[in-house]
Amino acid sequence: MISSEPVELEKIDGKLRAGSSKNLYLLEAVLYVGVGILLSAAGIVALFEAGALLWRGIANQAIGTGSLQALDQLLVVLMLVEILHTVRISVSSKELILAEPFLIVGLIASIRRVLVITLEAAKLTGGDGAVEGAIAFRNAMIELGLLGALVLVFVVSIYILHRARPRNAL
Repeated sequence: MISSEPVELEKIDGKLRAGSSKNLYLLEAVLYVGVGILLSAAGIVALFEAGALLWRGIANQAIGTGSLQALDQLLVVLMLVEILHTVRISVSSKELILAEPFLIVGLIASIRRVLVITLEAAKLTGGDGAVEGAIAFRNAMIELGLLGALVLVFVVSIYILHRARPRNAL
């Protein structure tokens, strides 16, 4: 007589794997939805904060500083929206297939940092300590150069991804 025990064990193993996979997928979907909700809330708060910064800049007649701070905040909103877009695509396709949204987030973050350094560098030129100010300014310029190179790498990477993508994709 041939034992049916290995066949039964294989059936049990298959059921266990299928059940575990289903439960893990549901947990993953719940986590994605939670991340999406939190990203949406953070984006809305950041958008209102950008509006408030712009309004305060107009009210205080400091539109230059207010608008740059609002632009910085709006770039944060764009980063959050791009990450939210990636989460949405991941949930709908059930896999993480796109690298482009992450490159775009990196590009926006780099541009945001360039704006922050530019604002800080303007303050450094009017500082009290000439030597410390000169060193800080030099360091800021080096960081700006590196960020410029990073922006170029992001742009070239996005371009290459667009060229390599099949015509019928997205």
